[in-house]
Amino acid sequence: MAVVALVCAVMAAVLHIYIFVLESVRWTDERTRRTFGTTAEEAEATREMAFNQGFYNLFLAVITLVGVGLWTVSDAVGAALVYAGAGSMLAAGLVLLISSPGKAKAAITQLFFPLLAVVTVTIALLV
Repeated sequence: MAVVALVCAVMAAVLHIYIFVLESVRWTDERTRRTFGTTAEEAEATREMAFNQGFYNLFLAVITLVGVGLWTVSDAVGAALVYAGAGSMLAAGLVLLISSPGKAKAAITQLFFPLLAVVTVTIALLV
């Protein structure tokens, strides 16, 4: 079960690294604007905010990946970091879902792998 948990955590991290790229690197790109449903003017006006928000996603991914890496040394330390990173990703997805029901698809995409990671880490620690 630990392998499944770590794979889910890595998938959550990879997704959030992709979100970082969209928000911090490609925010004003036409394809990214379509993904987020923004106009060129909106993207330009929110560029600094998106840049900052993208780094939040990157930092959560890094915390999660460090947890995955440290799991081999200490499953308690690794689990704590996976819980911190993936748990925060999950919470952010829930906030998006609750605050913007029209963006449910994006919210569910954002929280799916973190939810699996949190659940499977818990099971792995209990077994």
